[in-house]
This record gives sequence, C-alpha cells and structure tokens, in this order.
Amino acid sequence: MKQLFTFLLIAPLVVLTAFTQKNDIDGVIGALRSGNAEELSRYFDDNVELTLPDKSDNYSRAQAVLILRDFFSNNSVSNFELKHKGDNGGGQFCIGTLQTKTGNFRTTVFMKLKGSRQVVKQIRFQAIE
Repeated sequence: MKQLFTFLLIAPLVVLTAFTQKNDIDGVIGALRSGNAEELSRYFDDNVELTLPDKSDNYSRAQAVLILRDFFSNNSVSNFELKHKGDNGGGQFCIGTLQTKTGNFRTTVFMKLKGSRQVVKQIRFQAIE
C-alpha cells in the first residue's frame, strides 16, 4: 500500500517535470527591458554577432558585454516592447522595439540550442525613424 501511495505521489511530478521547459528567451526579454548588459550576457554563446547602428561584427562574450553596456548607457533604455517570439529550427527568436530616450530600435535576437540550453547567437538593433 505504501508503494502504491508513493507511486501516486511521485508519478505526476515526473510527468509534469518532463513537460516543463525553461524558456531562456523570456530571460533575454527581461534583460532587454531593463537595459542590463550583464544580465543579457548570461545567455550569450562564446561568440555573439552584434549589429548596432554604427557597427557590426562577431564579438567574444566579454567584448559583447562591453559594447552593449556602452550602447545601453548612451541610449538609456525605458522599455522593450515584444512584437513576436517563437521557435525556429531548434532555436528561439524574438522581435520587438527597444524604447530608449534617444529613439527606438527594432531589435531582433536569435538563439540556438547548445547542449541542453539556448544561447544568444545574434542581436540586431536597427534605428527606427
């Protein structure tokens, strides 16, 4: 009887855990909303492609943090308005508008599955006129 009771308690937990998936894109969206380069870097791959209005290149994680920190401090972030997010070929993406005191930027983030987690491979900021 104890074994049956234990099984009935544990089985639903195992089933629910199997269907629970951490959604890393939501963490990225939260970091964009706050303009926090360090928080955003928690999701970076070893190298990240950054496209900013004045530069575009592949950067190491450390370089990307410095560049984004500078970008966020020069364009004080007030909000990130999510337009769309989804899955694409084993990865995740989101598209939205980064609202800053100096103007708005169409922002696109692409993530890719690496091991057991999603990592940011590319971020694009395009000025909206």
